[in-house]
Amino acid sequence: MLVVSPAMIEKLFTRIANYVAHLAGLPSTFAVCFLIIVAWGGSGPMFGFSDTWQLIINTGTTIVTFLMVFLIQNTQNRDGAAIQAKLDELIRVSKAKNSFIGIEHLTESEVEEIREKCERAAKRHDRQVSDMAVKKAAAQKHGSKTHAA
Repeated sequence: MLVVSPAMIEKLFTRIANYVAHLAGLPSTFAVCFLIIVAWGGSGPMFGFSDTWQLIINTGTTIVTFLMVFLIQNTQNRDGAAIQAKLDELIRVSKAKNSFIGIEHLTESEVEEIREKCERAAKRHDRQVSDMAVKKAAAQKHGSKTHAA
């Protein structure tokens, strides 16, 4: 008796989702879909543009769209989680603040508040760097006048 575990189902779904997402993004897939639409449109006069003729394309595109939404969402969720894990590891091993790890689980307003604090800190840092550059330039200019005299 074959026992199918949830982990096996998840791995199979992941493999299928990756494969279908890969295929869906190929130029040849677009070309095939385009040719299907052209063939369907071209067959309209032969079928008298009947309701059945219209139903075929509507049903087909609805089914494909419905399934692709779930596959694409699954792929994006895994990609996002993988990127987040990589960023968290970079934060963990660097001099960055470990408090940023896991902020993707905060509410939108909490993340926005952190983002605004980071922007303010970056602006303060930019001003400090700019002020130091001005002082350094002034000191160099003053030093060159002293050497010229």
